[in-house]
Amino acid sequence: MRVAVPIETRPGERRVALVPDAVARLCAAGLDVVVQSGAGGRAFVTDAAYREAGADVVDADVLADADIVTTVAPLSLVQARQLRPGAVTIGFLPVGAEPELVALLREKQVLAFSMEAVPRISRAQSMDALSSQALVTGYRAALVAAERLPKFFPLFMTAAGTVAPAAVLVLGAGVAGLQAIATSRRLGAVVSAYDVRSASADEVRSIGATFVDLGLEALEGAGGYAREMAEERATRQRELLTPYVAAADAVITTAAVPGRAAPLLVTTEMVDTMRPGSVVVDLASESGGNCELSVAGETVDRDGVTVWGAKDVASSMPLHASQLYARNVSNLLLLMTTDGQVVPDWDDEIVSGACVTRDPA
Repeated sequence: MRVAVPIETRPGERRVALVPDAVARLCAAGLDVVVQSGAGGRAFVTDAAYREAGADVVDADVLADADIVTTVAPLSLVQARQLRPGAVTIGFLPVGAEPELVALLREKQVLAFSMEAVPRISRAQSMDALSSQALVTGYRAALVAAERLPKFFPLFMTAAGTVAPAAVLVLGAGVAGLQAIATSRRLGAVVSAYDVRSASADEVRSIGATFVDLGLEALEGAGGYAREMAEERATRQRELLTPYVAAADAVITTAAVPGRAAPLLVTTEMVDTMRPGSVVVDLASESGGNCELSVAGETVDRDGVTVWGAKDVASSMPLHASQLYARNVSNLLLLMTTDGQVVPDWDDEIVSGACVTRDPA
């Protein structure tokens, strides 16, 4: 069966769905891989590297004859119309944000798998693209905060006096938040963090940060995520967080609820309590923002406080982001591959859970 890797067409997307290492694994399993020339260029993967791994590299469209199409971003409607009935697609596919694309894939009888929908169970950890890409974004968030902050992150003791370390507050201690904490700590900052989930306290402390305990009831959701909270609880949480935000040199927000707008954690009034020169890095800005002032892809100045709205963060580190994502995609594809044929086992909770559209027959 023929696995295709087209050039990503969404603006700002620099990752590629498969890298040479993943291509070699698929070829060893009996699959044929065809890569559109230049598909890996923005992730610093050459056509020659794909050929060495066993792929065919063609300077033409690869969708029409593909049995399986692997992408990072969702296919465009133009691309989806080129797929033949019975084709398989594997990539990010946020159902709520792409209703027209989902309807078209269903109409064309395409078997579509969404990397967002991979169940968050132990057996599927190697296929969990949300976690692998959150690792990238959390790391990058700490670097952005350090770059934008007009002071040192680490403690310095010099002949001219002592320079105190930066105080970093991380809101949300999932994969991205924990990586932001760990990276900020490596850079020398004093880090505190808050999350609504009960298990987060030990995780935060285990990497050397201080957990902020607001004395509120924990909110546990499905798949390890936090669940949405009532507005009364959210208002009280913001009130209790305000002094911690005011004391921070940098605030990194990472909170998200799958399929819903990001929770508002930092209001304009809270930003106004921060010292001039402070920084807010909002990783949730593309889904509505944890900070009221953030705008995706833009930097906002609020009386000397910098609010950085994240956009395409994982794509800003396309080399390692692509390596991690390609391993996720290839692991899911190999789970469904037997003797060079992709045959989904619908009794497997990973396969059935990740599937968005399929032929009912």
